Amino acid sequence: MDLTVVAYVIYLLVSVALTIWVARTLSQNGRIFLADVLHGNEKLADAVNHLLVVGFYLVNLGFVALYLSQDEEIADARGVFEALSTKLGVVLLVLGAMHLGNVYVLNKIRRRGLMEREQQPPVPPQDWVAPAVGA
Repeated sequence: MDLTVVAYVIYLLVSVALTIWVARTLSQNGRIFLADVLHGNEKLADAVNHLLVVGFYLVNLGFVALYLSQDEEIADARGVFEALSTKLGVVLLVLGAMHLGNVYVLNKIRRRGLMEREQQPPVPPQDWVAPAVGA
């Protein structure tokens, strides 16, 4: 069997497994964060979480597929490891960048929600006081 094909198979198996693992981890742990961002609306948090996971899969698996091709033929076991380390390293960097991007956007949404909560008085005004004249 051609070593380039072996490298492709290993790359696909590891990349897809890593993508699935990261997506599941983000989904499970991100759900609580989303519920807080969305003011306890559990149904909306689940829906947004699912949409984020689908987008994460599409972007990352699309990148894995596009990054599959190898320009040079792999001649020995050392070449397999070098090609895999480069390809998997880039995939891990892309997964990390996607994760940080998601966390950044969600944190911005959360901060905006906290600021909106702080702008509203905890108790509605019950009376009006006229300004003092000449004070």
